[in-house]
Amino acid sequence: MKCVTADDAFTGLEAAIVLIAFVVVAAVFSYVVLSAGFFTTQKSQQVVQTSMQQASSSLEVVGNVYGFANDTDNLGYLKFTVANTAGESPIDVSKMVISYQDETTRWSNLSFVEGYNTTGESVKSVRKWGLNQTYNDIGTANYLLDPGEQFTLVVGLPPSAIPDAQITTNLQPAVGAVFQIKRTIPPALSHINTLF
Repeated sequence: MKCVTADDAFTGLEAAIVLIAFVVVAAVFSYVVLSAGFFTTQKSQQVVQTSMQQASSSLEVVGNVYGFANDTDNLGYLKFTVANTAGESPIDVSKMVISYQDETTRWSNLSFVEGYNTTGESVKSVRKWGLNQTYNDIGTANYLLDPGEQFTLVVGLPPSAIPDAQITTNLQPAVGAVFQIKRTIPPALSHINTLF
C-alpha cells in the first residue's frame, strides 16, 4: 500500500489551481469573442438601416426634361417634374443640393429660391433653382415631397448651355442617393426644347 505524502497533496493542489486558471482564461476569452460578435451584429444592423433609408429616399424624373431658351444661342433654365420613388420616406426639397455641369462650366450648390411658383425667369443664369408647381399635394403646404406627390422644379443654366452641349444636373437630397439628370441640348433651339 502506497503512503500519501505531502508532495502528492501539493501536486493535486497545483493541478486544481491550473485547472481554475484555465477555466478563468476560457471564460474571459469567450466573453471577448461574444462582445466582438455583438458589436459586429450591431454594426451590420446600422449598415442595413442606413442603406434602407438611403434607398427609400431617392428621386425619379416624371415625364420629360424641358429646356427654355433665352434666345437662339443658349438655354436659360431647365424645367422638370420629380417624384419620390417607391420608398415611403418624404424628401425635403428645400434641403436638397443641386449642382450643374457642362463641358466648360461647373456650378456647385445652386441657391434655393424660397416660396412656391418660382418662375424660370427668376432663376436663369443666376445659379438658383426653385419650386415651380406641386401636383397631388396631400394638403400640407411644405417642401416635403411625400409619396404620391410631384414637384416641378426650375433650375437656372449658365450661358454655356449652348446647342449640342451635354449637360448634367445632380440632385442630392439631404438623405438619399444623388440623382443625376444627364441630357443633350438639341442642335437647333426653339423657345421650349425637349432634352434627351
